[in-house]
Amino acid sequence: MFQSVETTYFPSLTDIGKAQKQLSGVVRKTPLELHKGFSEEFDAEIWLKREDLQEVRSYKIRGAYNKMSGLSKDEVKNGIVCASAGNHAQGVAQSCFILNIQGTIFMPTPTPKQKVKKVKQFGQNLVKVVLIGDSFDDASNAAQKYCKEQNATFIPPFDDKKVIEGQGTIGMEILHQFAGQVDYLFMPVGGGGLSAGVSSVFRHVSPGTKLIGVEPLGAPAMKESIEKGERVMLKSIDKFVDGAAVKKVGKLNFDICKQTLTAVSTVHEGKVCEMMLRLYNEDAMVVEPAGALTLAVLDQYREEIKGKTVVCVISGSNNDISRTAEIQERALLYRGIKHYFIISFPQRAGALREFVTDILGTTDDIVYFEYEKKGNQETGSAVVGIELKSPKDLKPLMTRMNMHNFSGEYLNEKPELLRYII
Repeated sequence: MFQSVETTYFPSLTDIGKAQKQLSGVVRKTPLELHKGFSEEFDAEIWLKREDLQEVRSYKIRGAYNKMSGLSKDEVKNGIVCASAGNHAQGVAQSCFILNIQGTIFMPTPTPKQKVKKVKQFGQNLVKVVLIGDSFDDASNAAQKYCKEQNATFIPPFDDKKVIEGQGTIGMEILHQFAGQVDYLFMPVGGGGLSAGVSSVFRHVSPGTKLIGVEPLGAPAMKESIEKGERVMLKSIDKFVDGAAVKKVGKLNFDICKQTLTAVSTVHEGKVCEMMLRLYNEDAMVVEPAGALTLAVLDQYREEIKGKTVVCVISGSNNDISRTAEIQERALLYRGIKHYFIISFPQRAGALREFVTDILGTTDDIVYFEYEKKGNQETGSAVVGIELKSPKDLKPLMTRMNMHNFSGEYLNEKPELLRYII
């Protein structure tokens, strides 16, 4: 049995077993499915733990309900409060409805209307949604302030014992559903609630399983914290994988994960987008960015997992359809198929025709063009997006641009400029 450090909280099987009983009849025992396509591709048994099939479309209901169902009458008499950009809010709202508890949920103002609507739908007349600030941090600060003013109880998204134990029930289910040895378990990591809870179960029951946490490349808070031996606050993050993009992981979660996780790997956001599109096109599975992390990382472990039994936790499916264009764009950029330039065009008739006939390859395609002629200047700049058939076509294209004196600034390597286009 895994021995925890005495000075550190470590959830026991008894604690997580109690959470499992508490959640009985509230959460779905989600399927553990063998994916034949991935299994053949990686020459391994690849199993998917489908938390995207929960009623609230993510695992967050487990931790939220386990926390809220244990509150006393005094703790709920002034209601509960939480801050969230999506999944935690829906889990809390559903728990409010089931437990008949009044709740106030703070969400950033830019939160998609679809997510706000779902929160209200799950909570019905028991939940009030407050849209405030431009980011999760703004909403969280407002929620904490409101909580103190109203003497209400705050429901944290991940840094809480009961939340961790609730998320840990996923691990109990996997072990009950799978009779053999799980060689590798891949889990998405945001604040660390899921990874802390599930890895605790496996360290108790299946110590031989290699436990891999997966973070987006643009928000490696757990990876950097474990490498430095202390929790770090990231200065900036890429918020695209919103379900797993945090600047700082929870204290309890870090203390557990630094003991339990075999490794923490990061995945490029573009690779995540590729996987989201693949799952939709090939399996009709709609997953959110965080839900695709554990499958997107498998390429990095191709040789290691060959012939092994692998479980990937698919954490959620709360993806907004309005993001589809951005997902496709990021996937093409990652694959090296789509490229953006600022190109200086001579301000003379026929310059664009020359660019098309002499510079573009036969399979190259202009997919974005923005140009404005300015006075009597000799040249004018245009932002040009070009889609290639193969990444290998980029070098010849840039060589032809230089040969014909169409000087260009390559924007793919300048994300601070590129973000204004995509």
